[in-house]
Amino acid sequence: MAQPRRAIFSVRNIAVVAALLLVSSSLLTAMTMQKAYAHFDHFSHYNNRGDSVGNYYAYEALDPEYARPNEPTALMFSVQDNDGHDTYNIITMVEVYSAATGERLKAFPWTKQDKGDFQLFYNFPDVGNYQIVLSVATGTGPVNLNAVDPPRVTLVGTTGCNCDRAVFNASVSNSFGTIWNTAMAAAVIGPLVIFGSVLGVVQMGRRKRGVVGERFEVIKWIIMLLAIAGGMVHLAVFAEHASLRIEYSIFLITAGIMQIRYGISYTLLTLKSSNASFKDPIYARSYYKKTVGLNLFGLLGTAVLIGLYIYAVTFPPPLSPNNRPEDVDVAGIMAKSTEVALVFGIVYLMRAEKKRLNERISQTPDEAGRGEVSDLR
Repeated sequence: MAQPRRAIFSVRNIAVVAALLLVSSSLLTAMTMQKAYAHFDHFSHYNNRGDSVGNYYAYEALDPEYARPNEPTALMFSVQDNDGHDTYNIITMVEVYSAATGERLKAFPWTKQDKGDFQLFYNFPDVGNYQIVLSVATGTGPVNLNAVDPPRVTLVGTTGCNCDRAVFNASVSNSFGTIWNTAMAAAVIGPLVIFGSVLGVVQMGRRKRGVVGERFEVIKWIIMLLAIAGGMVHLAVFAEHASLRIEYSIFLITAGIMQIRYGISYTLLTLKSSNASFKDPIYARSYYKKTVGLNLFGLLGTAVLIGLYIYAVTFPPPLSPNNRPEDVDVAGIMAKSTEVALVFGIVYLMRAEKKRLNERISQTPDEAGRGEVSDLR
């Protein structure tokens, strides 16, 4: 009896490792191969802002986001109309002022931009706060192309200039980016490590007591991993969609949270039922109803996400300001491959659970007891 048991354990290991590889590759690909679906590569949360500039709305961001002194930094701008559409052939001037002294440190002359999305490069000299002034010509009068206006005490003042202006604040430091990224990594990885550690302790305790997992347990663990992987991918890519439509990021965050919640719920249900006896028809029906509700939630939700992705890469997605489909990339393909595998796993498990319920109901009490022992083996 020992040899078959080791063989089964080996197959389980292979299945779980395969699921982990799919999870890791999907998440890693999504995080390292993100494409720019919007005006910026991603929606930064630091050193960025949006503000009205006359008849336009302008976004500003830095790259790298956590700028350091004496390092090349891109000052990125996206000047859009009030509906979020691209603008063309606008005339702009950009200035950099020290927030501490009010001194103008750099001025980029009036330039005709072929498109409202453009960037300039500047090395901030010191740690501290700065003010970036974007001027956009109104077209109601001439501006001095390839020249700069005199510095001003009131940065948004437009006296003597046929333009509108907006001021963006920027902060430069040596270590804030490292501190922030470390804190965010700990916030994401920490709960997963704790969750995995608790599951490991529970599994070790079950082995010491000689408890063998319930039927289909390996499939349930794989489904849990796939669901959490899909959720993590959505959380990894939500930022790149925010500058296109903030509603897209809200949807992706919600979808990611619900997928992770589904995976964790499946884990808890599996652990709760691992020591339970299915001889009692009342318990068997109650357990089956719980699995059906949970499985339908995961199945329908995942199917909707796959359908929305197919629609978004075929037609312009709802509310899209660019009126074009999203690009098909490796990250998207890997993420949806994970979800397709999840759908097949859920369908298989639903059929298997239904078959087990029918077997339990049709058995006599003595037969059910012998069947339970057979399942555990």
